[in-house]
Amino acid sequence: MDETDKRIIEMLLKNSRISYVDLGKELGLSRVAARERVKNLLDKGIIQDFTITLNLERMGNQVSAFFNIEVEPFYFEAIAEELAGDPNVVSIYQMTGPSNLHVHAVLRDKESLEQFIYRKLYSVKGIKKVDNQILLRRFKSRGGVRP
Repeated sequence: MDETDKRIIEMLLKNSRISYVDLGKELGLSRVAARERVKNLLDKGIIQDFTITLNLERMGNQVSAFFNIEVEPFYFEAIAEELAGDPNVVSIYQMTGPSNLHVHAVLRDKESLEQFIYRKLYSVKGIKKVDNQILLRRFKSRGGVRP
């Protein structure tokens, strides 16, 4: 990955809808060369996906909660798969330290949060401990990382 690829990634992180013409103009490349560069980044798996970011609060979800979940090792994969299938769960990460799973869920309100904790998390076999934090304010949110 050279400096041009890094610049392409930076530009796509700012605006993934930028046209190949505009991308090429900014980089001093033709439209075709810009398209080929992006295609190469996709083929190599460096760029995994083009997606949209939703404002979940405007969609009626007022609670963004993060859960540190300690699980019994035997049930680890099954628990991760079960939680991944829940529509409230935005992301799941395997973590080091005392909590094995870090889960981000977005819920409609406090009642939905309570139901998610008691009816979902506490009912899953193999979950030993659940700690949670509620997001008060987001200062930065960015998909991916800097090139």
